[in-house]
Amino acid sequence: MFLGFGYCDAAEKWQLGFQDPATPIMEGIINLHDDVMFFLVGTFALVATFFVGLVTECLQSQRTGKFYYPPIVHHSALEFIWTSVPALILVAIAVPSFALIYSMDDLISAEFSLKVIGHQWYWSYEYGDLAENPAEPFSSTNRSVALDAYMVPEEDLVKGAFRLLETDRRVYLPVNTHIRVLVTSADVIHSWAVPSLGIKVDACPGRLNQISTYITRTGVFYGQCSEICGVNHAFMPIVVEVL
Repeated sequence: MFLGFGYCDAAEKWQLGFQDPATPIMEGIINLHDDVMFFLVGTFALVATFFVGLVTECLQSQRTGKFYYPPIVHHSALEFIWTSVPALILVAIAVPSFALIYSMDDLISAEFSLKVIGHQWYWSYEYGDLAENPAEPFSSTNRSVALDAYMVPEEDLVKGAFRLLETDRRVYLPVNTHIRVLVTSADVIHSWAVPSLGIKVDACPGRLNQISTYITRTGVFYGQCSEICGVNHAFMPIVVEVL
């Protein structure tokens, strides 16, 4: 029964749920989604019950000519309940959501840095920690390890590769390491997004956005540009291989 088990690190046809998480942030996003869905389903069931009861009573009143409604007038306890209960639900949703937002903005001292540059329509990467002068990793005069990643055309794909998701060069990152990702753009606004890692950062020209991540397992993770950046927006995928 476990022969077909595997991590879902790329989008699948007709997929409705999340991809398997590979970072604590993505695990928190999925947990928050499940918490919100608990209250959403409960609220929907309650409102649907009242709605079905009201429709049933209306249909019955058309046959009998009488419409029954409970004699509730200026019911202070009921007004208190339907005001306080939604407020408590909002508090129960806000507490974990605020904790998740603050954890996403928490920039821990990084052990490894990766710079991402969006172009029309490909990605460039620079490993600042592997530069000749680590004190100034991204200086224009300092040579560092850099690469450009283009989408592999459909006619060049090997058997089993993902169409529109494979790149000719991959980004290699270490596992169980605090990583700092610096994202910018050389032309228009792009968005560097890898769902399994819980990362979606806008790449804005003239601005350097920063996000930290901690990947807990090895694997190959696929993503795409998530900002409409021009005619070839759908053809600039992201492939991150964690070792």
